[in-house]
Amino acid sequence: MLPGMSEQVGGTPAGDQDAERTGGRRRLRKEHDWARTRARAVGGLSAVVRWIGTLIAVVHVLRVVLAVGGANPANGITQFATEWSDRFALGFADLFTPADPQLAVLVNFGLAALFWLFLTSVAVRILRVFA
Repeated sequence: MLPGMSEQVGGTPAGDQDAERTGGRRRLRKEHDWARTRARAVGGLSAVVRWIGTLIAVVHVLRVVLAVGGANPANGITQFATEWSDRFALGFADLFTPADPQLAVLVNFGLAALFWLFLTSVAVRILRVFA
């Protein structure tokens, strides 16, 4: 082959075969959008954090409703709510000690539920800063 000439296959230079197959345009490799990937990952993580915090708050509210309503302490649902709310009370379980035990549960675990909702919203806002 002579210098300056390209090899042709079927009337098309060898380097342009791909261009012919794609309608005259070469396909460029699409760049990956890392910002969009990061935003989706942070959004997913934020949703998981929000769900976990909300579920913990719901368990605290369930315990308050069962205690104030006079639920049977030997019942499985009551035991479940008591056990799990104790795990996530974070010092709120005995913060106030009024004489009435129902009032103590209402105030202490009600505050714990509010705290978890607040903590969750702050954590989600911090995560979204990174999105």
